[in-house]
Parts: sequence; structure tokens; C-alpha cells
Amino acid sequence: MKGKVVLLTSDTIGAAENGLGATILETFLTLVKQQEQLPAAVFCMNRGVLALTSQSLASLQLAELEKLGVPVLACKTCADHYGIADKLAAGQISGMGTFVELAASHEVLTIG
Repeated sequence: MKGKVVLLTSDTIGAAENGLGATILETFLTLVKQQEQLPAAVFCMNRGVLALTSQSLASLQLAELEKLGVPVLACKTCADHYGIADKLAAGQISGMGTFVELAASHEVLTIG
């Protein structure tokens, strides 16, 4: 994961039916945080910002990544759209300009 930015575009991986997609996302993030080389950042946009709320088990893994020094960022426009800007259990509000800067200097791995 070294040198990569994880772009999280959903609060699930694949279909959300029966909670499977949320479980797969949580497993992915658990394995990411166990890697020797962590990602440069995690940027959440669209429904991905919902993974940062306490309603998502993924927020626990994202909070742990943050504690390990990985910037976990939420698109402000998206957080405002979903009305969750003041309900984040992990991560910080950021702007699209930050993502553009990250994408210009790192490989982007899109998950969602």
C-alpha cells in the first residue's frame, strides 16, 4: 500500500444486500491496517463518507488507521450532502483540492 491513496467511494464493497458489502469493506480495511506499509491516505467521497460514521463498522478500522498516522479524509461536499459533517467517528473533513493534490502525487486505488 505504500505510496497509494485509497479512494473510498461507498460504505460497502460491491452490493450492499444482507450486509455482505459492509463486511467485505471492514475486512479489507482490517487487512490494510495490518500491512507493514500503510497507504499514504484514505479519501472518502460519495457514499464512502458514510463509512466514517458510527453506523458503519468500517469506522473502527478507519479510526485505527488514523491512529497509525494515515490521514483519513472526508469530502466536505459529500459529508454536507448526507448531513453527517458533525457525526464522523473517524477522519477529518477535507476538500476536493486535497484529493487532487494527493492524486497528483500518489497512485489511487478506488474501492467501493
